[in-house]
Amino acid sequence: MNTQQKVAFITGGNRGIGLETARGLGRLGIDVVLGVRDPQKGEEALAALRAEGITATAIAFDALKPATFQNAYDYFAERYGRLDILVNNAGIALESLFEPNASSVSPATLRGTFDVNFFAVVQLTQTLLPLIRQAPQGRIVNLSSILGSLTLHSDPASPIAQAKALAYNASKTALNAFTVHLADELRDTPVKVNSAHPGWVKTEMGGEQAPMEVADGGRTSVQLATLPDDGPSGAFIHMGEPLPW
Repeated sequence: MNTQQKVAFITGGNRGIGLETARGLGRLGIDVVLGVRDPQKGEEALAALRAEGITATAIAFDALKPATFQNAYDYFAERYGRLDILVNNAGIALESLFEPNASSVSPATLRGTFDVNFFAVVQLTQTLLPLIRQAPQGRIVNLSSILGSLTLHSDPASPIAQAKALAYNASKTALNAFTVHLADELRDTPVKVNSAHPGWVKTEMGGEQAPMEVADGGRTSVQLATLPDDGPSGAFIHMGEPLPW
């Protein structure tokens, strides 16, 4: 099937920020496909979206199983012939984000975090890029974090100065580098690549002390996924405002 309807793939889309991103895109009339590890949780998310009249499906996706990346490519190639929007939302934190640990973080924590938050994102994006190039207005959104900002981390007075969890923060800094490099490589194409800081959101990772509600967690991703032709590329954005690298 090849349709003119826009389609978006949201990894880790069955809960939290990913689900809210899917909801926001679906409300704009975009077909949303959730990448999920747990089929049952995927079905629960689909039921919630479909109850709102959103066209949604789910496919198996696991950041630690590259075979699912090719399966995703095959799914979109066969059904749409392209992919309009890729939201690299899936991510993990294996350490307390508020306990400085540069002198003690283990290699296993570093590698485990980078495997999901960086290496999987790069590999999935490279796998799906030929399909994104086929879209009239391809959009890639990398879910980063303000905690990846080296500028803010180097300022003792910044609001994130105490959040020095090396593995998570460095993985998001690396992800931002990927955004900058890929955006530059694609600068003469219609594809736009940006990093999103969703905010500190009340999710399993963010905790109940976070100031933002889950319902607002997908707003920046939705904005970047639906940028007009004159929108930015290679930027680091929160709620429409640029953040320092």
